[in-house]
Amino acid sequence: MKPEAVMDIGLSALMLAAKLSAPLLITALVVGFAISLLQSITQVQEMTMSFVPKLIAVGIALLVCGNWMIAESIAFTNELFARIPSLLNGGG
Repeated sequence: MKPEAVMDIGLSALMLAAKLSAPLLITALVVGFAISLLQSITQVQEMTMSFVPKLIAVGIALLVCGNWMIAESIAFTNELFARIPSLLNGGG
């Protein structure tokens, strides 16, 4: 197996990880920002007031995006399995 093929697979895996984590991380970021803005306005500094809404929002985002995330993971895995013969023959 050539180093270029390994780098290509690694780059594809990192891009997939970024794509799959983006909806959940962005949701947590937006909800966390909104809650911290609310906390700074009301001057209530309670940690659970930040954690629970983020947990619920990320759970909802996971329900909404879960099907797409699984489909992307399956497509990536199928692509890797399809590339096995070319990787074993020394091709890229």
